[in-house]
Amino acid sequence: MKQAQLQQSSGLPDTARFDDLEHWIIVVKQPEAKEQWPSFPYSDILQKRHKRLCKNGDDAPPPLLTDLPNEKAGRVALSTIKPDLSAFELLSLARKLAEGHQDYRARELGIAVIGFSAKKSARVAEALLAAVLAADAEMPDFRKKRKDRARLEQVHLYGVPEKYGFARSFAEDEGNALARYLTALPQNELTPTLYRKRIAALAKESGWKSQFFSIAQLEKRKAGAFLAVAQGSPQKDGGILRLRYAPEEPETEDTLALVGKGICFDTGGVNLKPHNYMMGMHEDMEGSAVALGTLTALTRLKAPFPVECWLAICTNHIGPDAYNPGDIITALDGTTIETVHTDAEGRMVLADTLALASRNKPKLIIDYATLTGACVYAIGKAYSGVFTNQTDFLPIMVKAGVDSGERVWPFPMDEDYDEALESKFADVKQCSSDPGVDHILGARFLQRFVKHDCPWIHVDLSAGNNKGGLAHVPTDTTGFGVRFTLNLLLDQKIMK
Repeated sequence: MKQAQLQQSSGLPDTARFDDLEHWIIVVKQPEAKEQWPSFPYSDILQKRHKRLCKNGDDAPPPLLTDLPNEKAGRVALSTIKPDLSAFELLSLARKLAEGHQDYRARELGIAVIGFSAKKSARVAEALLAAVLAADAEMPDFRKKRKDRARLEQVHLYGVPEKYGFARSFAEDEGNALARYLTALPQNELTPTLYRKRIAALAKESGWKSQFFSIAQLEKRKAGAFLAVAQGSPQKDGGILRLRYAPEEPETEDTLALVGKGICFDTGGVNLKPHNYMMGMHEDMEGSAVALGTLTALTRLKAPFPVECWLAICTNHIGPDAYNPGDIITALDGTTIETVHTDAEGRMVLADTLALASRNKPKLIIDYATLTGACVYAIGKAYSGVFTNQTDFLPIMVKAGVDSGERVWPFPMDEDYDEALESKFADVKQCSSDPGVDHILGARFLQRFVKHDCPWIHVDLSAGNNKGGLAHVPTDTTGFGVRFTLNLLLDQKIMK
């Protein structure tokens, strides 16, 4: 996906430069009491207009959208902020500032960060870049009268020292945009076959090795949990796809395994979903798209460790061959499962995929899935739930969420939750028929299939779709997880 180019300058633009560009985003450090605004072109006029937005002494009004009083009547989105805004607050503000330019579809955009220390100016600029790039990313649009839009070609950044680079922002955006684009595609444009064709093109472009475990191969491996879900589809095109990135000069052989739920459409199976819950089920593959987007970002950044990406791709259809409640199924590792509800298909396909992914004893496994409605009921759509078999990971995951702006909340994983999954006929129940903590029970179920005591994190993507966007992302489909994971790996260094 084509991205804009970045030109960066530590100084501020002069009046001629302001007049040359028609579109600007300006963020000024909020002045303390009796403190004057920093001086920059048109600052007096902008300050007066900004003050008009202040009501009842409010010193932090909404963003100002205005035209410059020059020949081109340049469009400006401006805000004053305090330097200690949280990452989520900063990214959310950045999204609003970027929205001020969306109707114009500028080919060039100026960003000026004014009045901050060097380090904090880079933090503000990174949030603005993330929002601008997210807003510019191409999303699926099949309308006959689709508007031809100009794509952003150049971003001119001012007020940030050149020692602060933004390669990671561009890599994160590419991964997030890929995850959002794939997730937003309708099911007839992203069947398992079409999905694999898209991934094959990405693998060739990115230099990934690829291995596909087809239905026939999974039958030989007795991967009954995956096959139970896939058997309802009239097209036997599902399977488990393994991708591998290997750095040219690895610093370690410790491998990261990314695992993603890729249900291209989820009818609920025999336990058929009602209409209002059926809508949007083409997005039930978002976990696989986030895993793929994370792999893309790590590849672009030339991560110094190997990464394997395991994608469980199929559809959950209703039909004469579909699996049924009460079926006893044997998973790849020999575990017998009593089926309770055919709409709990995500944990079934992930069970065999996690068993395969953990066979090579990776340093860390992270799986992503739009797994449970219970997680949405528990924390809403502004956070995603996280679970782990390593208690020392809990504060690290929370910090990664806070620092990245993709916020997560950990849930308990105590063994006594397993009582709800006890079966009279098999080793484990797929889920409980009683309402309540299905997000926890789903995680407890999945943990059984993580072998060799591999450290493991499960991300239940309750924030995968949020009306109006989330943080810096302007679309309902958020691609949540790429930014969080890069912070977890590169800033929190969770694999060390």
